Amino acid sequence: MANKRFPGGAGPSQRQLRVGELIRRILSDLLTQGAIHDPELNRMSITVSEVRTSPDLRVATVFVLPLGGKGKEQAIQALKRNAFELRRALNREMTLRNSPELRFLIDDTFDRMDQTRALLERDEVKRDLDTPKDDA
Repeated sequence: MANKRFPGGAGPSQRQLRVGELIRRILSDLLTQGAIHDPELNRMSITVSEVRTSPDLRVATVFVLPLGGKGKEQAIQALKRNAFELRRALNREMTLRNSPELRFLIDDTFDRMDQTRALLERDEVKRDLDTPKDDA
């Protein structure tokens, strides 16, 4: 079954998962420490929730969310503006043959969870969930 984050339907390899998690931790540390020389970016509190890498590890899609969910577009623009410096800092911390190109997207997982929670709270859904099923 294909999904938005894995268009081909197959999941990531163990190597992709390990490299993605390493990139996520390094980027989180860089943003927390204010290691990038951009005052606007350093004023923002940005959570790096997940990093998905391409099979060849040349592209890393970084899912982020600013604290409180406000200023999403400004956060993405600041990250894109500093992508080269983030990539260079990432390359200093990792030992990959090629430093991956960083692509930044807003993580909408929390919004989808809220939508699902609201859907499950609707009376007609609760009624359907509480109705016993016939095992015939």
